[in-house]
Amino acid sequence: MTEAAAGGAPAGPTETEWAAAVAAVRDLPADARVLLICHVNPDGDALGSMLGFGLGLRRLGVRDLQATFPGPPEVPEPFRWMPGVDLLVPQDDAYRAPDLVICFDAASESRLGDLVDRLDTAGMSLVLDHHASNSGFGRISLVAPHAAATSVVALELLDRLGVTLDAEMATGLYVALTTDTGSFRFEATTPAVHEMAARLVATGIRPGDISRRIFDTRPFGAVRLFGEVLGRATLEPAAAAGHGLVWTYATRDDLVRHDQPAYVLEALIDSVRCTEEADVSCVVKQAGEAEWAVSLRSKGAVDVSAVAVALGGGGHRFAAGFTGRGALDELVGRIRAELATATLVAP
Repeated sequence: MTEAAAGGAPAGPTETEWAAAVAAVRDLPADARVLLICHVNPDGDALGSMLGFGLGLRRLGVRDLQATFPGPPEVPEPFRWMPGVDLLVPQDDAYRAPDLVICFDAASESRLGDLVDRLDTAGMSLVLDHHASNSGFGRISLVAPHAAATSVVALELLDRLGVTLDAEMATGLYVALTTDTGSFRFEATTPAVHEMAARLVATGIRPGDISRRIFDTRPFGAVRLFGEVLGRATLEPAAAAGHGLVWTYATRDDLVRHDQPAYVLEALIDSVRCTEEADVSCVVKQAGEAEWAVSLRSKGAVDVSAVAVALGGGGHRFAAGFTGRGALDELVGRIRAELATATLVAP
């Protein structure tokens, strides 16, 4: 297994779990229907891992293969060009009773939305994930909490299945790896991460082109939207047990006013987290009348996954999130209270 992000010690699934996962794929009949699912509001790791692995299954000869995610079937613009998007179907068209369902980058069943019933109707369920807060759902669970991205787990399974890596598969896996490491800037970036990236690049993919598409391309309307939302950012130096909190919010009216889809806000947290005076950064994005998608980031002093789990979500020590309900000021108050009472100082 890939080395852990901390200390270089092995982490993740046991050999028995790996063997069970390999058998679940290898023992499929020729006419088996396989459904791949990633989490709601998919990001680069969710989509990249799922599509890269899906192309590997196609290489193995799996013919009846679909990929999907809960919610509106709109792939965020930065990812629409990726190889394997032809595997995607709307959730309403997904196999009702697949022989095998494989879930990617979802820390809990709730992240599968209306597709969660496939865990019960499928002949077998397999989970690939890297969140420490993973709830352990699925018949076979391959969870590597110290892996930098779910694509690390996906590549390991492809290797164990004997799939020969090509540039199309590598593109999705690289997108996953580079997004979840912040283009190799975050703490999870280990020697093993760079070794994996080198292996993916060796297939012929173009890192510069991928990075421009993912990180450096944004509509002008989104630039104006970011400016407005950043202009209302609030700094609370005493919050998070004195480590500091910076937060802002975006409403659906903001999106309408700037004619932007909701997914453009996913990149906003990177502009907020650079605040020097705060360890914790938070972006609250309106998803419904009284529903908010919350992104949390830490520079290392605060374990934001503990806060997210306490509020019904999950994630990692440095990056986590949850869905909150109620008035904005009440929601921020709950976040502030959890940071004050449940903050864990990282070693």
